[in-house]
Amino acid sequence: MPDQTALVPQPGIMDIALYVSGEAKIAGHDDVLKLSANENPHGCSPAARAAFAAAAGDLNRYPATDHGPLRRAIGQVHGLDPDRIICGVGSDEVLQFAMHGFAGTGDEAIITRHGFSMYPILTRAVGAVPVIVEERDRRVDVDAILAAVTDRTRVVFVTNPGNPTGTMLEPAQLDRLAAALPGHVLLIHDGAYMEFAGAEDAGIALVDRYPNVLATRTFSKIYGLGGLRIGWGYGQPSLIEVLARIRQPFNLSNAQMDAAQAAVLDRDFTAFCRGENARLRDFLRQSLIQMGVGCDESHANFVLARFAGPEQARACDAALREAGILVRRVDGYALPDCLRITVGTEDDCRRVIAVIGDFMQGGAA
Repeated sequence: MPDQTALVPQPGIMDIALYVSGEAKIAGHDDVLKLSANENPHGCSPAARAAFAAAAGDLNRYPATDHGPLRRAIGQVHGLDPDRIICGVGSDEVLQFAMHGFAGTGDEAIITRHGFSMYPILTRAVGAVPVIVEERDRRVDVDAILAAVTDRTRVVFVTNPGNPTGTMLEPAQLDRLAAALPGHVLLIHDGAYMEFAGAEDAGIALVDRYPNVLATRTFSKIYGLGGLRIGWGYGQPSLIEVLARIRQPFNLSNAQMDAAQAAVLDRDFTAFCRGENARLRDFLRQSLIQMGVGCDESHANFVLARFAGPEQARACDAALREAGILVRRVDGYALPDCLRITVGTEDDCRRVIAVIGDFMQGGAA
């Protein structure tokens, strides 16, 4: 029998490997170029900064619990019903709502091999078991997912565009997945990078056709509000009702909501960020390919550089760090021969390409 005098955590908790964020400092370098966390190099909209500053005058006031103005702004920009939107502390919290609402001890959640590393954490936190399925050439494999579905499956996570791969699942394939899943399985389409894809959000498009689809988005990437932690989800009313019963009433502050509302409504700034990202993402990819480094087409705000092997990737990372540049090692995503590089400003991109070019020409291991 367990020791009744000792605290015992719930099943799965002690199996969680803690999430590790991108580094921000390098010893010996005062001016570090951080390209490790997929942050917007242009910051956030000036309107969002002004809204955040204005909110400082009401810090003694509790925020509204229904997130009404923010939900309406999101609905206006994306052509969605605000009543089917739920907001959270980053999209991570919306994913957490979903896991608490629909999975528990002994259930299974399907995660693709290179899927976002928060998924296993959220799965184990509710006592469920993460089931890892392989991708094909760094792309989500619908057939592999469907083959892994069992009577215990409750959730399927799909990151689209992928992180850290940057690849994207075609809408027809995504629809095929949703159509084939049993009705008791929740399909979560994580579109954190969708604003960079220049395409319709296929996950949101699925919501009207399938009651078991949740589409999530974030303000951390193209809107440059990673430091405020704001995200949202979209689903049919019956699904959102479940998530709303789990959400804490004051999970977002007035400052968060006001800044996010201003950010999403500033379409000109969003369009500028999207255009610059697309231009410089293509420059990074083509430059890497020309110097012999593999790089799939990316639909996000980063590229995944593929080297000849793990040793070469580690050596290139060391060369970049020596030059004061931080990128992301992705060994934990089963990609030990790769480095994920955030698309920065034009000067940032030229600087990182110059260092990698010198590395490749110098007889890289």
